[in-house]
Amino acid sequence: MKTLFLYTELAGYVMSCFKALAEKNVEVHVVRWPVNKEAPFEFDIPKGVTIYNRTDYTNKSLLELVKNIDPDKIICSGWVDKGYLKTAKYYKGKIPTVLTLDNQWFGGIKQQIARIISPFYLIKHFSHAWVPGEPQAKYARKLGFGENIYTGFYSADINNFNNIYKEKNNKEIPKRLLYVGRYIPQKGLDLLFDAFIELQKESANDWELWCLGTGELYDQRPSHPKIKHYGFVQPTDMPKYLKETGVFVLPSRFEPWGVVVHEMAAAGFPMVCSSAIGSTSQFLMENQNGYIFKNEDKEELKQALKKIMQLDQEELKCMSQQSNKLGISHTPEKWAEVVLRI
Repeated sequence: MKTLFLYTELAGYVMSCFKALAEKNVEVHVVRWPVNKEAPFEFDIPKGVTIYNRTDYTNKSLLELVKNIDPDKIICSGWVDKGYLKTAKYYKGKIPTVLTLDNQWFGGIKQQIARIISPFYLIKHFSHAWVPGEPQAKYARKLGFGENIYTGFYSADINNFNNIYKEKNNKEIPKRLLYVGRYIPQKGLDLLFDAFIELQKESANDWELWCLGTGELYDQRPSHPKIKHYGFVQPTDMPKYLKETGVFVLPSRFEPWGVVVHEMAAAGFPMVCSSAIGSTSQFLMENQNGYIFKNEDKEELKQALKKIMQLDQEELKCMSQQSNKLGISHTPEKWAEVVLRI
């Protein structure tokens, strides 16, 4: 069997999924966009996976490449690349052509327009939709995919993060909050910095905030004795930071899914996340492994941080165990099984 992925930017967790699929005797072919400069991931290409750079192909030569590959199914990231769309339309009706999307349904003007034109446009290109979870499945139903919708499109590289949990399981949970992500407006870091600094002023405590990532706002990062900025960290270097921190915080204003929540759950992190993050629907249970605060509400974020800072070690460890249980419920192997079912 040959499966072709028409992809945007690759990340390490995607490679773990491709590897799991290749191990099921599937030839995996991937056309990908260039790496994002704000997240310049380096990763090894698994055996059985062939990578093609999108920039090497015109829309016409891309279709010729796909004809030479002769795939049994095509899985396409979104609908912004005209060459990808042209290829999907050519194969619609011949083999499964699968649209992947991670947007939640909000019912705004753009989504309403997409819903109206989808029967005349998207459905002519794609036979199925594959989404991360139920928040996105609702959108796919609005677009007219009916019963041809699969969930579980994203999966973290569970083994690595589960191993971190096992290493930390019998140790004291450090009083350090951890943020992993880009320094851009939609991540809500300004809310987190303000909330954390205000809590330090209101009541002295032992907690620190460690931040991993870079981006357009990095040069505007605050200087505070209890906030540490480490810049972009490659996945291979991530474990040493995860072993030194205790609670994960993601204050995103906009986060259709957020694989990092899955990763941190598998690593056993209690969490504080905004209500805008799609993956909390699967990996964060209120009061059991963390807290969800209302999107853009700094006071709610402060209260959530305050609650988690006041927990004792036993309570934090119970949350850690629950996070790990939720995190390991979806794996690259299960992801690969979905590909085989389509």
